[in-house]
Amino acid sequence: MPSRLLSKTALVLGTVVGASLLAQGLEAQTGAPAIAISGSSTVAPITEMAVKGFRTTAAGRGISIGAVVENGTSAGFRDFCSGRTTVNNASRPINTKELKACDSAGIRFYELPIAFDAITVVVNPANTWARSMSVADLKRLWSPAAQGKVTRWNQVRNDWPDKPIRLFGPGKDSGTFDYFNKAVNGDEDQSRSDFVSSEDDNVLVKGVAGDDNALGYFGFAYFKANQNKLKAVAIAGPRGAILPSVQSVQDEVYQPLSRPLFIYVNEKTLSSSPALRAFVTHYLTNAPQIVSREGSVPLSNRQYELVKTKMLWQITGSAFSGDLPVGLTLGQLLNRSIDQIKRPEFRG
Repeated sequence: MPSRLLSKTALVLGTVVGASLLAQGLEAQTGAPAIAISGSSTVAPITEMAVKGFRTTAAGRGISIGAVVENGTSAGFRDFCSGRTTVNNASRPINTKELKACDSAGIRFYELPIAFDAITVVVNPANTWARSMSVADLKRLWSPAAQGKVTRWNQVRNDWPDKPIRLFGPGKDSGTFDYFNKAVNGDEDQSRSDFVSSEDDNVLVKGVAGDDNALGYFGFAYFKANQNKLKAVAIAGPRGAILPSVQSVQDEVYQPLSRPLFIYVNEKTLSSSPALRAFVTHYLTNAPQIVSREGSVPLSNRQYELVKTKMLWQITGSAFSGDLPVGLTLGQLLNRSIDQIKRPEFRG
């Protein structure tokens, strides 16, 4: 192995002796946890499982990790780009405005894909008609032009019943809101606003489960955890009407509502904090098992190794340049994310 790679491996995966004392010292001086995390409610359960597992390890005992705050991807980036947090959970890539905010604050970061997700459109189990919907159907229902006008099921499809629709969805600080509206309405900011919104996906689950005429959308893991109360709607595309599942995402046929999930890590803190390095290393090493248990779609073992290589080679910044990619396959998105590793300047 090249000496350069050995030194970088040592930097990221090296000894964590003293990490607990360092973390305790930081907390005593600042009143803040050594590792502060906020952001996406979709990614939060995965990160919470990583935190729980890390605390059982020799490296993790005694290290102060604050509660994982679920305030939405956008609010999480506001925390992250102002230096209030060291890790941001994100259900979409960082956007142009957030890139500028991080740059203005001198915050460099690692963009680390940790899973894939299938945004899931759900209805109440009593709904016998909405078995599948096309993107055109979803746009007819969720576009700004539908606000106050498309309020009954037969306005979406005329062969559906003349019953009221009650809508539930993530709030504007959610990356799920951004991605869904980019895929359906062509712009992440374009959505009707007359629906019940929340950054807490459990509120959305409860709302749809409690109303026979409801429809909502959120991450696949929340659907899986509540599938006895909800029914998923198949999304019609080039391959026909496809239900969300681990297999349909990995087979790259659930489109266009498949998307990558990320953690963003402060580069300066990672380089200076054995505690944070130990935690992120634990997270990525155990991600296949954690993500599978949580219910989202794991990457392959090889793909996780490539993600770790971004830290080994100190490849910072975003591979998406502020863009919100919709309709790319899992493989295409990952190749784009790790493409920097293939550049000549990062080879041994």
